[in-house]
Amino acid sequence: VQLQASGGGLVQAGDSPRLSCAVSGRTAGVRVMAWFRQAPGKGREFVAAVWWSSSTTYYADSVKGRFTMSGDNAKSTVYLQMNSLKPEDTAVYYCAGGSRTIWSSIQTDRNYDYWGQGTQVTVSS
Repeated sequence: VQLQASGGGLVQAGDSPRLSCAVSGRTAGVRVMAWFRQAPGKGREFVAAVWWSSSTTYYADSVKGRFTMSGDNAKSTVYLQMNSLKPEDTAVYYCAGGSRTIWSSIQTDRNYDYWGQGTQVTVSS
């Protein structure tokens, strides 16, 4: 399974960019897709996840109400719509896929099998 993230860049606080993650390869076993982020000097942080079969979503408290994750199963693409961006949202954003992830552990990065290369989002004030 290959993941290709795109859509990052330099944005202003309050902007609403959308990240995309193209999913290709043997995707039949992938049960959950997620976004994580890593700010400079910090560990990787869970952002959002979507359970592929039911489209059920889950968000970190820090982004709930501002970010929306969705999936386009026909195109094997997942999106992260980011609204009302803040400087503290600055990070490298990674998409991830899990074939053995269970719902109770969707926030833990080690439970994901596939990772994209990351896309930088820098929010200026």
